Amino acid sequence: MSIPVVTIGAGQAELVGSLERLHGPVTVVRRCGELSELIAACQTGLARAAVVAGGTQDITATLADRLAAVGVALVGLTDDDAERARLSALGLFAAPESVPAPELARLIGRAVEQVAQDPVSLSSFAVAGARPLAEPAADASDGSGGDDSDPESLGEVIAVWGPIGSPGRTTVAVNCAAELAADGRAVVLVDADTYGASVAPALGLLDDSAGLAQACRLADQGLLDGQALERIATPVVIGGGTLRVLTGLTRADRWPELRAAAFGDVIGRCREVADAVVVDVSFCLEADEELSFDTMAPRRNAATLRSLELADRVFAVGAADAVGMPRLVRAISELEQAVPSASPTVVFNKVRQSSIGRFPERALREAWVRFGPGVPVGAMIPFDGAAADAALLGGSVLLESAPDSGLRKAIAELVCAPVQQKRRFARRDTKAGLEAPR
Repeated sequence: MSIPVVTIGAGQAELVGSLERLHGPVTVVRRCGELSELIAACQTGLARAAVVAGGTQDITATLADRLAAVGVALVGLTDDDAERARLSALGLFAAPESVPAPELARLIGRAVEQVAQDPVSLSSFAVAGARPLAEPAADASDGSGGDDSDPESLGEVIAVWGPIGSPGRTTVAVNCAAELAADGRAVVLVDADTYGASVAPALGLLDDSAGLAQACRLADQGLLDGQALERIATPVVIGGGTLRVLTGLTRADRWPELRAAAFGDVIGRCREVADAVVVDVSFCLEADEELSFDTMAPRRNAATLRSLELADRVFAVGAADAVGMPRLVRAISELEQAVPSASPTVVFNKVRQSSIGRFPERALREAWVRFGPGVPVGAMIPFDGAAADAALLGGSVLLESAPDSGLRKAIAELVCAPVQQKRRFARRDTKAGLEAPR
């Protein structure tokens, strides 16, 4: 069966001629003069592959991700070795412009086959530690590369999410990251709240750099590596450990800078260099592409949805009062529809007698069993306004400003208990002469 292909670039005339003389499985159905024309042709179902012959600088992770979403494979041809390496970093097939027609046809076929096997966006594979479009070509002479990182060695992603209002998402996220860092783990804290980023002021950092936006720009071009990430992330020393922070957007109207594909790649890079990645996300789960006719447009909630899709653990934080509980019940139902793969851990924050009654924890559990969506309560964090205010005033974390507070201890138990349990098992197995679990 013939593979319909659209082409663009200065070298497409010679490319089309060589493919037509081949009389093989590839058929060029349109020569495009502009990138917008190529995108439109792909979205209409005209082609199954797009070949950019020269001028590959316009290829980004966002472009590749959106074409893969409609089942179109993307191949870049360039004589620049550095540019081919960049395309390979994006998970794409790349080859010199002088590649023989039979080899190019074979390359296109392999790219189409990969997209057909699993049409999931490229950035999802980037976070999982494997770029499917790059792996098959790693041992070929076409110039594309692969990612040989071991998925088991990647860091854990913890998404801190909750309903609208002020349930305490940032407080929980910042202090979870601090506890993990103090426990000796390499941690990256990401502020992905596109409605009101607040991690930087909570830690007393200058928030005029928007580190996450910088990282996304580099990731979109395939230029984000460990060194670049280390340069962009702000280091914060906490309890003898070091926490690296990707600060959030300085203004809410900058949300288009966090494209889904680029953001997914940023999380993937963070997982490669850290033991844990804590992501503070916004409340909204609305799939706003349903409201737009332009499927290539950026999505306001892409960072939140992608974080929840990729998270190993999701903390659903809700305020423990008559307003916060109904909001959390509705929000978890929305989460089940928006991200079916998510398995949230319910965290009630600001637990206090003044808003619930004499026995707040018992009352919360009884009400949750009666009205909740069937998800068990994972933790209850007591209200301690004085400790929270002191930490915010000093731009510090609870570990430093109020180490003995019940608020700090509850957060530490929430995030560190599973880690400590694994370490106890590992030490016990090691002493018994067994191999420690990975």
